Amino acid sequence: MRKNRTYRAKSVKNIEWKEVVKGREHQAIHVGVDVGKRAVLAVVRWNGDEFERPWLVKNPDEIRQFVGLLVEMKRGWELTVAMEPTGTYGDVLRQALSDGGLRTERVSPKVAHDYAEVFDGVPSQFDGKDAAVVAELAALGKSQEWKYEVPSVADQEMAYWVDWMDAQRRQLAMWLGRLEALLARHWPEATQWLRLSSPTLLRILKHYGGPKGLADDPQAVPRVTHWGGRYMAAEKTRGLVASARETVGVRQGRIDMRRMQVYAATALAAHQELVQGRRRLAELARGNAVIQAQARAVGVVTACVLWTHLGDPRKYFCAAAYRKAMGMNLTEYSSGEYHGRLHISKRGSATVRRWMYFAALRWIRNGPGRRWYLRKRARDQEGAKRALIGVMRKLAKGLHYIGTTGEPFQPARLFSGRSSRSRKARKASLARRS
Repeated sequence: MRKNRTYRAKSVKNIEWKEVVKGREHQAIHVGVDVGKRAVLAVVRWNGDEFERPWLVKNPDEIRQFVGLLVEMKRGWELTVAMEPTGTYGDVLRQALSDGGLRTERVSPKVAHDYAEVFDGVPSQFDGKDAAVVAELAALGKSQEWKYEVPSVADQEMAYWVDWMDAQRRQLAMWLGRLEALLARHWPEATQWLRLSSPTLLRILKHYGGPKGLADDPQAVPRVTHWGGRYMAAEKTRGLVASARETVGVRQGRIDMRRMQVYAATALAAHQELVQGRRRLAELARGNAVIQAQARAVGVVTACVLWTHLGDPRKYFCAAAYRKAMGMNLTEYSSGEYHGRLHISKRGSATVRRWMYFAALRWIRNGPGRRWYLRKRARDQEGAKRALIGVMRKLAKGLHYIGTTGEPFQPARLFSGRSSRSRKARKASLARRS
């Protein structure tokens, strides 16, 4: 590209392909694409490191015209389209490219970011340059084929329930937080008898709006017993009702009671949606051997989250690659005398890491996972969060293994090994002795 006005875009409607290809017969073409919400910028790269000026494609109005132009280009030249994963904004273009029979490849956003300064000596990034960088990396072989595949009906429904459950879990956490503040003000004794997330307590708050209504109801004990079922012991029921009568909380007004009723009703609805979603995901996962194997370690919901966001673990060549897709590979920034601490990259889906975090919390309650967690905290003198991330990383490798081999999950085997740091220390000690 010429140095002056190098990245100034030209509308795809004004492209005369026959003029562009004059004197360039039988050359391989790589088209780099940068997808935005309202516009797509495409840069054509020829053999010999020559580039065309960016083409501006309105998204989605000119997608068909752009793909039609690429199909025409493909008739006489070997053409490859490369793009970065951009969430849902690029799905329309990917489908259109697939329908046109065009080869599509994916370039890692991290690789494109790191290559920006190598490309033209300037670290800045903007849409036109990003498209040229993607085309360059594809020409250098730093991309991989990215076919557009329509998921099965079962996978589509699973993705729906995974997304719905994650949203409802967030809503539940938000409303429980608000209810906790209200109970601390008006009925602080309630959580001594029932957990805040208990459906029984949420039903009580939805019906009565606070302790006064419960205390004044002569049918309070049988009603609460019915709501709690076998989980609500008689002693607990009587204690809860007595605490409502004797509470030291701030007296509620009419609006305060209405507020607590609405918050509790919304939280209870989110909880019920979670229960329904868990049941449906269990039904969808019955015929999937990989999900069934992973569910024995982290539960069916987390296993479905992994399948939806990461795909089949058998498509990853090793456990480290599977863990890296979760964004739990370790990275470090060190320079000269400065040595930074190791931390996870947090690339990829945050939803996966969130549900893996919940699974790790369950594993450190008891059993081999808890013993390993406590040993790591004591040995490395790390905080609870960093030790918990260690549990998540071990679970990630174990999930890849049982998902690819089909072997039963063995927690004692996963959490019995020593860390790499202790192995290195042991080797160094043996070397000094010899």
